Amino acid sequence: MIESTLQKHALTIVGGFHPPDDEWFTGYQTALMIGPDEPEFWSHFTQQPEYLDGLPDGMDRFSKRVLQQVAEKLGGKVYFPSDGPPYPPFIQWALKSSCYQSPVGLLVHHKAGLFTSFRGVLALSEFHDLPLPHDNPCDSCVNQPCKTACPIEALTPSGYDVAACKTYIGSKVGSACLSGCKVRLSCPVSQNFGRVKAQSEFHMKAFVGE
Repeated sequence: MIESTLQKHALTIVGGFHPPDDEWFTGYQTALMIGPDEPEFWSHFTQQPEYLDGLPDGMDRFSKRVLQQVAEKLGGKVYFPSDGPPYPPFIQWALKSSCYQSPVGLLVHHKAGLFTSFRGVLALSEFHDLPLPHDNPCDSCVNQPCKTACPIEALTPSGYDVAACKTYIGSKVGSACLSGCKVRLSCPVSQNFGRVKAQSEFHMKAFVGE
């Protein structure tokens, strides 16, 4: 029922965990990480009022409208990455569920690769069984192309120079990166994920503030 409800909005369960009884999850026994259901997500989102109105933060507004409706229907609660401060520890939650840390520090998922993203986390009062965790896909990636894919070495195993990345993408020579982060695109798992190019462009333009 949960998955079918999410699929109506081109969303899916990316992972989940049984949370501790802490300040975030008191009274809740299951946490589900929710992300885009690719490749259907982009065509669905671009038909929604939050995209068509041209106002800022369209994807965040869409996610909040839809997932709040889903949470209400399921009698649960939902957290968003933009909530805060204090901000929910999404990275810690992802590492508890279905993600690993890649060689360049980005989260990696067995299905989404380096295109892993979350639209929210659903907290449910009922205990739900969760699938067994998958192995880290980086462990079987022989060449690990993500380590050397950044054209200016702004994102490497040594760290991430965000300022240099934004400056390069905003320049004429770096405009090719607007079609998608070369590091994320280099991941063999990412390449089979089905992320639409227009969606990557949307995120990259938001990243550099266009």
